[in-house]
Amino acid sequence: MIERKIRYDAKVVEYKCHLLNSQNRRIVLFHLIEEPFTIKVDDFQLTIPVGSYTTAYYWLDRPYNMYFWRDHSGHYLASYFNIVKNTKFEEGMVVFEDLIIDVLALPNGEHFILDEEELPEPFETFENGFAKGALETLLSSIGDVLSQTIAESQSIYSHKKFIPILEKGYKELFC
Repeated sequence: MIERKIRYDAKVVEYKCHLLNSQNRRIVLFHLIEEPFTIKVDDFQLTIPVGSYTTAYYWLDRPYNMYFWRDHSGHYLASYFNIVKNTKFEEGMVVFEDLIIDVLALPNGEHFILDEEELPEPFETFENGFAKGALETLLSSIGDVLSQTIAESQSIYSHKKFIPILEKGYKELFC
C-alpha cells in the first residue's frame, strides 16, 4: 500500500506502508520509520528514531489524518495530525492533499499547532477558511480521537502484533 501526500507546493511524497485495516470510511496503515527526524517547538524537541513505527489513520469524512508513533519497544512517543483535504482511497493507495498546518500531541496531553508561519497567506483566509475550520474541528475532538487510538493501540494494534515485522525488517516484509 502506498501513502501519497500531495504537499501544498504540489510536490508529491510517497511512502510504502502495510494495510492493517480498511472499513467504511477509514483506512489504517503501518509504516516503519527508516530515517530519524526531529520536531522542534519553542524549547521542546522530539526525535523519532530509526526503528520506530506509526499506525496511520486516514478518514474520508474528516479534514485530518493521524500518525500514532511508537518506538521499537512499543512506547507511545506522540501523535501527529495533518490538516488535509481531498482524501481518497484508490487501488493500493491512500491519497491526500496536505494543507501545511499540523498538530503534535504528546502523551501527557499537551499539544502544539505547527507550521502556521509557512502559510502563504493569513491563517484566517488560507484555503478560504477551510484549514482554520479543519483545525477547529480537530481541536474540539482531539481528546476523543486520542483516547480511541490509545485504546486501539492496546488491543487491535498492540505492539505484540508488530514484533514480527520489527524483527524481520521492513524491507524484507514489504518490498
